[in-house]
Amino acid sequence: MELARGVAETRSIDDVTGAIVDTAFKMHVALGPGLLESVYEVVLARHLARQGFLVERQRAVSFDFDGLHFEDAFRVDLLVDSRVVVEVKSVERDAVVHSKQLLTYLRLLNLPVGLLINFGAATLKNGLHRIVNRLEPSASPRLRVNQT
Repeated sequence: MELARGVAETRSIDDVTGAIVDTAFKMHVALGPGLLESVYEVVLARHLARQGFLVERQRAVSFDFDGLHFEDAFRVDLLVDSRVVVEVKSVERDAVVHSKQLLTYLRLLNLPVGLLINFGAATLKNGLHRIVNRLEPSASPRLRVNQT
């Protein structure tokens, strides 16, 4: 576990999210849409773990707010390398609430980025959303366009 944690700390957020997206794309091509969310979650977790990522499934999260403690208030589908939340869906159309829910999870966990992956979409491009929470851009200033 220590070796995996050490490797996880050396990977950039972009490397982690890139590997997740690549793996999800290959899964979507191989399995297609229409299976239960739990199937995609288990397969995605297994493929990422085989690539050396630290993956926690159905991680219970507790938090404090306004002097109250909420024990096991919610569960994230996947927590990858203790830094990226992945919420897996298998629905025909994304709902606005899904992105808002993931952003709330990121804020409560104080994490910079999460992926909402809807395997029920006709193409993964239509079902993939990267949600950020106070994440600094990683591209060098020379690569950024249309930004002031």
